[in-house]
This record gives sequence, C-alpha cells and structure tokens, in this order.
Amino acid sequence: MSFQPNHTELNDLQLVATYKEQHDDAALGVLFKRYKHLVYGVCLKYLRDEDESKDAVMQIFEKLIKELRRHDIEYFKAWLLAVSKNHCLMLLRNKGRHRHVSFDDAENMAEVVEMNSPLHPGNVTEKESTLQRLEESITHLNDEQKKCIELFYLEEKSYVEVSQLTGFSMLQVKSYIQNGKRNLKILMEKKNAR
Repeated sequence: MSFQPNHTELNDLQLVATYKEQHDDAALGVLFKRYKHLVYGVCLKYLRDEDESKDAVMQIFEKLIKELRRHDIEYFKAWLLAVSKNHCLMLLRNKGRHRHVSFDDAENMAEVVEMNSPLHPGNVTEKESTLQRLEESITHLNDEQKKCIELFYLEEKSYVEVSQLTGFSMLQVKSYIQNGKRNLKILMEKKNAR
C-alpha cells in the first residue's frame, strides 16, 4: 500500500508535478481552491463585471487542464496570474472593447456622445503621444533602471524573473524599479511642460 500525501500539505510546484505525472485531478482542485480568489480579482479588474469574471475563472481553470501539461512552470502563482490576465485581454479583444450602452432614452445618447472611449480619435492620438514621450523618457534612465523597468512593465516579468535575468538582488530590482518610475514621472512632467 503506497502512501498518498495530503494534497493540501503540498506546495504549488509539488501539486503541479503530481497533476502532470499522475493525472491527479485532486491536485488541480487544491490549486483551484488556493488561487480562485486571486484569479477572480484579476478577472474583475479587467472585465469589470462579476458574472463575466466568475465565468472567466472557470474558463481559466478549464484551460489549466491542458496548459499545465504543456508548460514547465517555475513560479505557479505568477504564471497563473499571467494566464488569467492574458485570458481577460483576449476576451476584451474579442468583445471589441466596446462599452455596452442602452439607447432607450435621450440621457444615454448624451452619455455616448460624451463618453471617454479608447476608440475616440482624440484619445488615440493623445495616448500615442504619451507613449512616444514615455518611450523616449525610458532611454534617459540609467542602464539598471532602464533594464528593470523594461523587463517588469514591458515584458511583464516578475521581480524574481527580473532578478534572475539581470543578476541583481531582489532588493536592487525593487529599488531600480521604484527609482526608475519616479525618474520617469519627472522626465514626463518636464516633457509635458514644454
């Protein structure tokens, strides 16, 4: 008789390994219980709808059934949150990112005309201009801050991944990102003042 460990006592990577090697759905169930609230929070942040977010959580965990077997995962929580974010962005892209507004009364018509839509031409050029200033400002950061900012924000790496890729300690990474953000804000404000 072989000893079966209590799944709740296993860490994330042990649960992933158990699921991959033994096709043990109970291991996936523990991961679901452990992280469903965080995944729901990510979904709610992007989708801004409770029912859509609940549906998305279920879709994400259904997706994990296949995805976990195909990927080598070092940091499950960070990987899961990235999968959740990408799933939500895909849903938004498929929806066309349109706000659903009822046209039943004249007040709603005024809201649509005045609505601050990301598709409004004025906002697009303003956003493009801001992004150009941001890209230019990043080039003025020192090398350490620039590298950490690019990895963390543009490539969406975790602090741990940035540390591994750069060789900087976690403390240095956090410091470079914090100081880089502050310096970017100062540079952007100077450019806006011109």
